[in-house]
Amino acid sequence: MTNSEKLFERGCRVLPGGVNSPVRAFRAVGGTPRFIVKGLGSHILDADGLEYIDYVGSWGPMILGHSHPDILKAVYDRMVCGLSFGAPTGLEVEMAEKMVSMLPGVEMVRMVNSGTEAVMSAVRLARGATGRDKIIKFEGCYHGHSDAMLVGAGSGALTQGEPDSKGVTKGAAQDTLMAQYNDLASVERLLEANDGAVAAVIVEPVAANMGVVPPEDGFLQGLRTLCDRHGALLIYDEVITGFRLAAGGAQEYFGVQADLVTYGKIIGGGMPVGAYAGSRALMEQVAPTGPVYQAGTLSGNPVAMAAGLAQLNIITDHPEIYTVMETSASYIANHLRASAEKHGIAMQVNQIGSLLCPYFTETPVNCYAAAKKSDTKRYAAYFNGMLKRGIYLAPSQFEAMFVSSVHTQNDLACTVQAAEETLSEMA
Repeated sequence: MTNSEKLFERGCRVLPGGVNSPVRAFRAVGGTPRFIVKGLGSHILDADGLEYIDYVGSWGPMILGHSHPDILKAVYDRMVCGLSFGAPTGLEVEMAEKMVSMLPGVEMVRMVNSGTEAVMSAVRLARGATGRDKIIKFEGCYHGHSDAMLVGAGSGALTQGEPDSKGVTKGAAQDTLMAQYNDLASVERLLEANDGAVAAVIVEPVAANMGVVPPEDGFLQGLRTLCDRHGALLIYDEVITGFRLAAGGAQEYFGVQADLVTYGKIIGGGMPVGAYAGSRALMEQVAPTGPVYQAGTLSGNPVAMAAGLAQLNIITDHPEIYTVMETSASYIANHLRASAEKHGIAMQVNQIGSLLCPYFTETPVNCYAAAKKSDTKRYAAYFNGMLKRGIYLAPSQFEAMFVSSVHTQNDLACTVQAAEETLSEMA
């Protein structure tokens, strides 16, 4: 029995499913999850001493790879002064100033502890600011596990939301309406059917929890126009895209501004942190200056702020990393397409910036319904073939591959060679 197998067996006795987040359990791909002990640059090492080229990157924030020396130094220098105070520190101000300087349309920031908390708080603020109750989200877009966001589609386009998890009451879900990503008409129908009742439309600018689905031309601008017409706020969930698509996130990349934007661990260099941000007029409605309450002892934690500030400073000092990451992601995507065609395997590869995802389907993937047509059993075979060859991918068809700025040419060559061999076996 391997060390990972032993750890998983022990974990199953004391942790639900042996893990602390469902996708880590490998249930979608089979086998035993690898227990990681170390990360350096673009590589990770598991409990059995096996090394992998990592394309999960803690689900996105490791733009600069694992254990970047400047980030580690910032953490250590801050850590020795104390871990948490429950009181303000100068680093919170510095981080907020840095974010405001980088993000289009952002004038004020509130730090929280996770992307889930950021979304929950932004939705509350949207409701408080508009005096409206309903929220429109998109099928297949994930916004954390707060009750109002764990909603699946009802029986028709205009029905109220139904809970997508046990433990979520119908009352918590009834004000969440479901639209279709890349389908402006579905949003317009909901806004018209609920005229004057919708507080906000929340969207992943790039849908990165159904794999990777970029917005079609005009989709984000169309959302902006519809929200303005109906008096609703537009919320971007940039837990994945923030600071990854561009230094200014999706707002900079696509040139379409939201009213509120949410961020996750990417602003902590991978440490537990989140934030929501927007105009001064909106953000000053948050306590203590306004009536919308939100609080947290660990919000703005100094160690997380030190790590995040170090990462953001490097990003702004080296804007060329975005070209590097996009070039690397394009290289992988193009080789995957060519290899799949060579071996007669139906595959779509979506890629934008440093995000990409292969789907085992003949149908182009531009929405959740199309993504669900992907052959998940084939993805499981692909995942395990790549893992065997030292490539660590997301253990789920509906997650992104994250390319970092430190993936080397050798990493890329090893990755496409592993894919060629794996797809050849699958043909």
